[in-house]
Amino acid sequence: VQDAASGQDPRSRGDEGSQWCWKEEICRILGEIQAPLSPLLLRLCHWLLPKLLTRLFLSVQLHWGQLEMVLRAARTPEVPLVFLCSHQSQVDGLLLSFVLLSQGIGLPRVTVGAWPSPCLRSLLQRLGGIFLPSGMAQTLSDRDEGLPGAVLDAYIQEVLQSHQPLILFLEEPLASLRLADPAQCWLLRVLRALQDGAVPDVLIVPVGIAYDVAP
Repeated sequence: VQDAASGQDPRSRGDEGSQWCWKEEICRILGEIQAPLSPLLLRLCHWLLPKLLTRLFLSVQLHWGQLEMVLRAARTPEVPLVFLCSHQSQVDGLLLSFVLLSQGIGLPRVTVGAWPSPCLRSLLQRLGGIFLPSGMAQTLSDRDEGLPGAVLDAYIQEVLQSHQPLILFLEEPLASLRLADPAQCWLLRVLRALQDGAVPDVLIVPVGIAYDVAP
């Protein structure tokens, strides 16, 4: 992050005023990505979500044998879990978070697509949602990542090093079956964390979600 900031303005290395401006900009970018978790909201959501699910669905079915394998993988020391998921509706992130938390795997960080409402975005961040910084959802070939990319790289490294489960959605809901541009951006961060040696390995867990009728 320091290299990216000084590369954009070489004078900032010795100028305290410039360094302070860059710190403010870094904090702003980090605030776009995530927010501190709210224990109160998490407890409230954990209480409300089962009631919501019983209103939406007749049942939620899990493959118990596959869940046992995930639980064994979660006990692997020093190796974080990365869930690569199909994406059928906007309920998917809440559903997966509830399943993982209820099984004792831990609260995951969930990548979220673009939400038009700032209030809803803030709420999801407090529940573990993470977002791309503004301007980074473009195609990979047309983007100069600069400081936002460096902050995002550092953030994903911290998530993996702290062994928080990470949920990545590979496509957009109701879109064609292809890897979405935001998914490419998130996957690139995980790959860089491995290449840079931030974590020795990651366990990839493919997740399929299907609905009789998508909500």
